[in-house]
Amino acid sequence: MTAPLLSATALTRTYAAGEERVVGVRDAALSLERGELAVLAGPSGSGKTTLLNLLGLLDRPDSGRLELLGEDVSTLDDRGRARLRREKLGFVFQSHQLVPVLSAEENVALALWIRGLPDGECRSRARAALAAVGLAGLEGRRPDAMSGGQRQRVAVARAIVGEPSLVLADEPTASLDSETAARLLDLFDALHAEKGIAFLFSSHDPRIVERVPRRVRLVDGRIASDERTGGGAA
Repeated sequence: MTAPLLSATALTRTYAAGEERVVGVRDAALSLERGELAVLAGPSGSGKTTLLNLLGLLDRPDSGRLELLGEDVSTLDDRGRARLRREKLGFVFQSHQLVPVLSAEENVALALWIRGLPDGECRSRARAALAAVGLAGLEGRRPDAMSGGQRQRVAVARAIVGEPSLVLADEPTASLDSETAARLLDLFDALHAEKGIAFLFSSHDPRIVERVPRRVRLVDGRIASDERTGGGAA
């Protein structure tokens, strides 16, 4: 039987707040299949971003177990975790996190340069990824010469250029107007259908929550419900 793409058991993460410990996530259990679309939903402070960071290997839990593609992440050192992030995961951050002095093409190619791939291959794959998100012809623009929606598409291109198994997106529509957000969601839908990429969103935006077929709701750091609607797209 094929292992799930991602499997988490009893993940707990707390943070120091003065002399006390504040719970970010407590006893979270979640399994994600290959090619699945899901959203971590809930109000601000419910633990969505904390859980997304744990699942994306950007943070370590205090306790619990996490497997990615059948590999026990808890046994890996920082170098092993970084390898998995580079090779299997893509990230779309709320603030884009683009390098302002680099062009769109260079920002996307950066995800491949850090793997040590040849410059020509990095650039050709970056251009193809930008074309896939509708930015052909804008490869030479820097982030400050692009709209918010265009910058978010560059971030999506960077997330998919390495052909990841899973893209994690933290509040990807938070700063976008309704029309731009709808276009971005259509883009996620198309990338999922064409490339078979799994997407896990963190969002309290109903524009995402209502469209994604699986909704994992968090309340006070705990998973309160996990529902599948039977829908198919983001």
